[in-house]
Amino acid sequence: MMTMHKTIHPFPAARLVALAAAALLAGCALGPDYAGPPEAAPHAGAGGRFVRAGADADAAIPANRWWEGLGDPLLNSLVQRALEANPNLGVARARLLQSRAALGLEEANAAPSVGASALAAHARLPPVNLQGLSGSSNSSSSSSSSPTSVNLYSLGFDASWEVDLFGAHRRAVQAAGAGAQAAEASLADVQVSLAAEVANAYINLRDRQQRLALGEQSVKAQENMLALTGQRVERGTASSLDQIRIQNQLDGTRADLVPLQAERDAYLNQLATLLGQEPGALDNELAAIAPVPLPPQQVAVGDPAALLRRRPDVRAAERTLASDTAKIGQAEAARYPSLKLFGVLGLGGTHPSDLTRLDDFAAIGAPMLSWNFLDFGRAKARVTQAERVRDEAEMKYRQAVLEALRDAEDSLSRFRYGRVTVATVARSKASADRALALASQRYQAGTGTLIEVLDTTRQQLVAQQNLLQAEANLTRSFVGIQKALGLGWSDQS
Repeated sequence: MMTMHKTIHPFPAARLVALAAAALLAGCALGPDYAGPPEAAPHAGAGGRFVRAGADADAAIPANRWWEGLGDPLLNSLVQRALEANPNLGVARARLLQSRAALGLEEANAAPSVGASALAAHARLPPVNLQGLSGSSNSSSSSSSSPTSVNLYSLGFDASWEVDLFGAHRRAVQAAGAGAQAAEASLADVQVSLAAEVANAYINLRDRQQRLALGEQSVKAQENMLALTGQRVERGTASSLDQIRIQNQLDGTRADLVPLQAERDAYLNQLATLLGQEPGALDNELAAIAPVPLPPQQVAVGDPAALLRRRPDVRAAERTLASDTAKIGQAEAARYPSLKLFGVLGLGGTHPSDLTRLDDFAAIGAPMLSWNFLDFGRAKARVTQAERVRDEAEMKYRQAVLEALRDAEDSLSRFRYGRVTVATVARSKASADRALALASQRYQAGTGTLIEVLDTTRQQLVAQQNLLQAEANLTRSFVGIQKALGLGWSDQS
């Protein structure tokens, strides 16, 4: 690559300062100025409401610590501990600190660089052959001089500064600042996902614990049925086929409990890991069976515009777009000349006392103008590359907006119909309760058999399990709404 440098010779400091001031006043920042994100969803939230929001969705501003609305103190404790100790959150915090340090570096790069140096040296020079220097053939003049010792002491200061003629440093600071804000939004996104993941794991654990307890009750009921059927077979009032059928049913119920036990242990391990602890660390704390927490009757969801302002992944995409826009100006400024100012101030001599002569010093001030004008299109290609990176960032922002709206609408729809499912399953469970009560009354009156009571009890347990599963799905849908809304993070990080 051919490079041509034009160097201006030193001239008085006053003119140097004047040149720097003029350059700053005349300076401009190349590249496009960021004017905000594009309109990615102009028709979202027409009327200020979500499309899938039902009557149970309130347009009020939602609470950031949404998990407290479930009314489970242990869940509140688990989420708070996870937000303090989760390793993934620590990784995101470290990345945020890195980006802030990068911003500080770019801000420092725009300032002058000042250094100091000190030197104390002793040199011993070899004797000089005078005959060789003079070229004389006279032997009397071929004597050599004696060795020479020289001391050198120096104390100096130097400074350099690259004048931001075309805004390269300004664009770099803008890009780094937007990158730091994107890292901050990414940290918030990790917090949102973490709070939802802890809540879902806790809900799943309570669901499995409850279903295991109901399953064990069903096993006991079927064991009693099998024993009674065996007695009837011995008396000749029942066939062996009835006994085989009940045995198969009992074996199937027992088999159904095995995956539930494995899932219970997996959710215990997941919760421990989310809290930054070893698997099994929370087993004793969570051993007691507790009901699945239920969502409130009214769920505050706000409006789509507030969602797009609040959701961290959308903000991260928008800040990345701003950063990539500023980088175009950086690449554009590299196509034009750069001006650097140098200055040196030094004291020195052959004796240490020379360093105290403040009126006897050396000073140099010089600007240097350089321009890599013949690079065969490399700088232009970098500008084009930066522009395409910015275009990619814009498409990612648009996609992030659309996915955020879709997540919110899907979650609201699941929650809306989840309430319908719970109501339907609750009616089925109520019917099973009445059937069990009637069967018990018939048995006590002598018009029914114990086997009928046990079979009705099994059906009632199944209906109870179905209701429990529907309630767990409803609470998970509530968690999905909070995650889709971008809730669960704190500005203090």
